[in-house]
This record gives sequence, structure tokens and C-alpha cells, in this order.
Amino acid sequence: MIVTLLYFVLFRSAVVEGAWSLWAEGSASGECICEAFLPNNTFPIGELILLESTAVEINHKLEIEISKVETYEIKLNIYIAKITNLTLLIKLMEDDPDSYSELQLEEVKIKIKQVEALIVELQASIQSTSAVLITIREQISVIISVLTQLEITYDKNLVLVTRREYIILQQKLEACEIRHNEIFNPNIGICNHGGIRKISKPIISQLNADLNGGFKFGGWGKDSKPLPGSENMYWYSGFTDTLVSKVTQYTDYYKLITRQAFKTHELYDYYKYDWRGTGNNYVVRENTLYYQYRSPFGMAKFNMTSVTVQNKVIPKASTRFSYHYSANQNLDFAADESGLWVTYATEESKGKLVLGKINEESFEVEEVWQTSIFKPSVGNTFMVCGVLYATRSVDSKTEEIFYTFDTRTEQESYVSVPFEKFQDSYVYLDYNPTDQKLYMYNNGYYVGYHVWFNYEGSGDKFLIGD
Repeated sequence: MIVTLLYFVLFRSAVVEGAWSLWAEGSASGECICEAFLPNNTFPIGELILLESTAVEINHKLEIEISKVETYEIKLNIYIAKITNLTLLIKLMEDDPDSYSELQLEEVKIKIKQVEALIVELQASIQSTSAVLITIREQISVIISVLTQLEITYDKNLVLVTRREYIILQQKLEACEIRHNEIFNPNIGICNHGGIRKISKPIISQLNADLNGGFKFGGWGKDSKPLPGSENMYWYSGFTDTLVSKVTQYTDYYKLITRQAFKTHELYDYYKYDWRGTGNNYVVRENTLYYQYRSPFGMAKFNMTSVTVQNKVIPKASTRFSYHYSANQNLDFAADESGLWVTYATEESKGKLVLGKINEESFEVEEVWQTSIFKPSVGNTFMVCGVLYATRSVDSKTEEIFYTFDTRTEQESYVSVPFEKFQDSYVYLDYNPTDQKLYMYNNGYYVGYHVWFNYEGSGDKFLIGD
């Protein structure tokens, strides 16, 4: 029951019972909002929103405290080494006191006081962490108690939410999402704009489907060219390292956030095959996963319909040059309105980024462009309407699109389009032409962004919050 309740909290757009409504005019954030107002005796939406907020807060606190504990362990090892050395030195002095001067004795006393001060500092830090952990434990106990009570209450009122009403609500949610795209993305698939103008604040959906903060490597998003009937399909792939061994599909956003997988495809079977890859920069197009093949190094396409794999070597592509945030991101796949792309670097280019256009039928790199940017200095890249966009870190909270390369004119330029990162590092960033959104995988979280373009004439009338 709780999973069903959380659907309404986590879904970005909610429904007004009996009708949906949009706030576009005068919105300070530039976002389309669809809200639901349901009686508390039917659906305890307020309590669940509060619980979700508390859960996110707890998760952030835990991440901070875990980081502190790791630091304490390092400090403790250093203090143990200092104490061991001092103990040996004092024993030597006791065995032969006449061999040491008064100055040397004073130096030992100073070292002892320094160690004492370090120990006092460490004790205070540990006590502070212990107090925070006690608070977190109390918060978790409250959440469990409230969830249990809500589940009991919801079961009593289950008769009020019939299957017919559920279907009506779901239809209204879909209508709200469609209307959102009509307002904020009136030109999906059209490239008559002057490039990216700005990027929205990060939209954090939730932690990955494995509910594991250690799954820092991976990606998520939608099919960039969906097959008929799978337009709402989402995919996710996450791991504790850069080895790519599976990809999971979800029929829609609701199924994604409630972790109800449609199908999981394994890229490794001990007795049959090893189709695994490396890196994080994959993309799904026409129900096919394009990714970096592990052995032999090259590009691969895994057809999730026929469950077959094809791999090709890219001439001159090097394994030495990865992106700034993560190792093994040697091949980066992207898909936009004009097709499928791959970026990499070569020894010949001395690490500077190379862009290739992939012929999807022959699965060959048919055109190549050389850029002037050094790949290891880049956070990530993505393609929009045949234009390459490269990002870099500004500070721990800010990323910036700093470079573009237009394959139509072969002109490169330096720009500045800053946006928030949510957390300091990320391993996946790709644009999807079906909804004109950026999809980021940031420290295990699903993060999304709306993208706004420079339109001439009346195009900007759809954009709020300038």
C-alpha cells in the first residue's frame, strides 16, 4: 500500500480531482505545476510529502556523517603512528637519559601535548557525530511509526479509491504531462533556434532503483527515438564501479520511481556470453543500448528487442583520455534530432576531443570532426541539433556549458551557460530530443533539467521566469 501512496508523492505532476489546472503566467520558477487536492480522509498526501522531505534530509545527514567517520579513521591511524613513535622515543630516553639534551626533552614534551590536543579534538568530533546519529535514529523511528499508521488508515479507506477512480487519476496525470510539454516545449524536434539559452534548476526525482548511495556510476533517461508504443519508456543502469553489466527498463515514470521493472537485460552470463561494457556514457535509441564495449575496446549496440549484440572498433580511439569526473569514459554516445554520435580522443589528437557521426544502419563512424578542447578537462558532453555542447566545473555546486561545436558550419565557440549540479560530481549527462530535457546521474540520484533555447520572434513567449 505504501508504494502505491508514494506514487502520488513522487510523480512530478499531480492531479486536481475532477479537473487539472496549470500555472504558467507569473510563475517565478519557470516551471509548469499541476497539483492535486485530495481529502485527507481519502489520501494522506500532506503527511507523505513531509515524510519524503524528512527522508531526503536524513539521507543527506547520513552521507555527511559517513564521510566524517572515514576522516576519523584516517586521523586515528595517524594518531596511532604518532603515539607509537613517541613511545619508542621515550623508552630510548629512559634507557639512556644522559645521551639526550634538555632541548630534546622539551621537544618530546611538546609532541606529547600536540598528540593530547589531537585526541581531545577527535573525541569532540566523535561525540558530535554520535549526537547526530542518535537524532537520525529517532527520526527514522518516527517515520516508521507514521508510515505504519498511514498504512493502517489507508487500508480502512481503500474502498474510497476504486479502480475506476485510479484509472481516471492516471489519465489526468498523463494529460497534465502532455499539456506541460505543449507549453514549455512547443518546438520539439525543430532546430530553428540559436542554441541553448539557459537550463532550469535540477529536478531531483529520487535515489536510484537499487536504493544504494554506493551506486555512483550509471545513467538513466528515455529512449531518444522510441519504437511505437514505448514513448513513455524509461531505462536505468547503475553500478558501484564503471563496469556495465545490465540495463533495466520501466514502462513509464511511475514504474521507474516505484521500482517496478518491465524488463532487466543482463549483459553477462557465465556459461553463454560476456557483453559487458565500461564507462557511464551510454544512450538508448530505438530500444537499443549504445555503449563502450569492454573487450575488445570499441563501441557496441545491444538490441533489447532481439537480445543481440554487435561491436565495432573505432580506428585510433584511445583508452587514455577520460572525462574529468570519472575514469573509463573513453567513448561517449549521444543522440539528438539529427541522429547518433560518439565522442572520444586519440593519441594523434593529443587528447583533444574528437566527434564522430555514426551511421546507424552500418554501425560505422562515417564523419569525424576535430575540436580544440582537451577531453580530460571536460565534465561531459551532449549533442543538440548537430551541435556539440561541453561542460566543465565552476565550483562544487555549479557546472557550466563553456564550449560548442557546430557540425553544420564547423564553427566552435566559447560560451557561458551555468547550471546547478545538485551534488559536486556526476558521471552521466545526456540530452533527449523527444522532450528537450537533460538527464543527469549524480551520485546515485536521478536528476533532470529543462532546456530553453534562443528563438527569434515569438518563440520565447512560452518561457516564464526570465
